[in-house]
Amino acid sequence: MSELVTGTVKWFNDEKGFGFIEQEGGKDVFVHHSAINGTGRKTLREGQKVTMEVSQGQKGPQAENVTPA
Repeated sequence: MSELVTGTVKWFNDEKGFGFIEQEGGKDVFVHHSAINGTGRKTLREGQKVTMEVSQGQKGPQAENVTPA
């Protein structure tokens, strides 16, 4: 299991279901709506604090197990 890190949502496109999270002290991380914990409509808003795990995806770092703070 990866280490939990905190970050801030840089932007999230609700229609397309993806965006980017800025890690504290690290690179921006891609986030897909399927990686957001919760039920119902899964979305994030700009400036929202989150905790997440970061894994290496095909195109760079990506967020998993994203939980809004």
